[in-house]
Amino acid sequence: MTDALDRALALIREVPDFPEPGVLFRDLSPMLADDRAFRAVAEALAGGLDESVRTVVAVEARGFLFGAALAAVGGFGVVPVRKAGKLPLVADSQTYELEYGTATLELPDGALSPDEPVVVVDDVLATGGTLAASCDLVERAGAQVAAVRVVVEIAALGGRGRLAERNLGALLTV
Repeated sequence: MTDALDRALALIREVPDFPEPGVLFRDLSPMLADDRAFRAVAEALAGGLDESVRTVVAVEARGFLFGAALAAVGGFGVVPVRKAGKLPLVADSQTYELEYGTATLELPDGALSPDEPVVVVDDVLATGGTLAASCDLVERAGAQVAAVRVVVEIAALGGRGRLAERNLGALLTV
């Protein structure tokens, strides 16, 4: 890791009992607010990607921020994976389990090409449901998940296991 990335990751705050008692929330807001830190994170997310990747699939909502930044430094396009009801034209949807409920994600129609290699990006890997659903959407659209990248992986929640067959990279594992 570079000094700039170490500094950026040190800006992540731990907020106890949010969004409910017993949960330790990782707040990335201070890192996002710091221009050099945010750039260091975007550059680190772009590092080591296969040269064939030309598109970032960014997961709503905080994944949009990191996905767009990665796309900007890497010269990639961005495709958003949205919560249900936010897209005018939907190629496919996927409902999945969360820690406390269910959610549905949608992929925009016509956004990905067959066999197109993409990197799927989100802020945090917890139980892996959101990222697994996003990868499923990408592959059902005919594209290929070349890599999955997150800023923070919460190892105790076991999300890596749901993505075991994926080229998964996390900048920080806690």
